[in-house]
Amino acid sequence: MTQTSSTASPCALVVDDDGMVRMAAVDILEEAGFTTFEAESGDRALLVLEEHHACVTLLFTDVQMPGLHDGFALARKVSNAYPHISIVVASGQTRPGPNDLPDGAHFIAKPFSVDIVHHHLHQVLPDDQKPDPLRKMRPA
Repeated sequence: MTQTSSTASPCALVVDDDGMVRMAAVDILEEAGFTTFEAESGDRALLVLEEHHACVTLLFTDVQMPGLHDGFALARKVSNAYPHISIVVASGQTRPGPNDLPDGAHFIAKPFSVDIVHHHLHQVLPDDQKPDPLRKMRPA
């Protein structure tokens, strides 16, 4: 788990077992104005959320990861336990089927770009949960 930036910013939790992809997602979200936490699995993400759920407004997760919770299971669990958290699920190998994603969650195919992520952030986050830099960016 890594926390960067000022805690005055909304927080995002980035979950991916691939460190390079996780770092790329963290960079994109920090550019958009989020303070970030990181986890390498759904199981670890749930532990991070136990401690930091009050400040986390965004879950950005991969699908295929080690442990008991893949990204779809993590998204559903987070949606039920922490309904204030917006959810973006990304995968290069798996597409969501019926009932895989909770209501309101967005899916992004990998590889993703900065513009694609920012576009989905504009759509999934309520205006009052968008960090200032994201609000100033024009949606793609």
